[in-house]
Amino acid sequence: MAAFEPKNPGYRAAAIAMFDGQPAMHTLGIVIVRLAPGEAELAMLHSPDLTQQNGFVHAGIITAGLDNACGVAAFTLMPREADILTVEFKTTLLAPARGERFVFRAEVVKPGRTLTFCEARAFAEHEGNTTLIATMTGTLMAMLPRIAASHEPRTSHA
Repeated sequence: MAAFEPKNPGYRAAAIAMFDGQPAMHTLGIVIVRLAPGEAELAMLHSPDLTQQNGFVHAGIITAGLDNACGVAAFTLMPREADILTVEFKTTLLAPARGERFVFRAEVVKPGRTLTFCEARAFAEHEGNTTLIATMTGTLMAMLPRIAASHEPRTSHA
């Protein structure tokens, strides 16, 4: 992976604050494990409250972890004044989400001024083994403050 230079020297604190501002991540028990410019690793312990009818962690929960890992990785490269929003993702489920702990690793593939492309992988840790259970590609948008438009009076041509 290419080494990226963050635009915000305080990217770590900003990424942590952005992540901590998401009640959904707290509800799911997802935490930040590692941050670097253009990279993020999140983790979550198994909870029976997050499972589907077969006892596996629900695909929507795994997708949420992957999406957030992509978002945090992308956010580490954005300017101080930016916020972030996912605009597209594709998840491929490779194996049942069975495990005691789940890890979501994301890295930026191509940063841009407005759009950033990421890839992520989800792993299940089960009985001493680690299994790749899902992948994601995602596009995230930097939401930058808009400069106020000119307030010149409009004229009507009737």
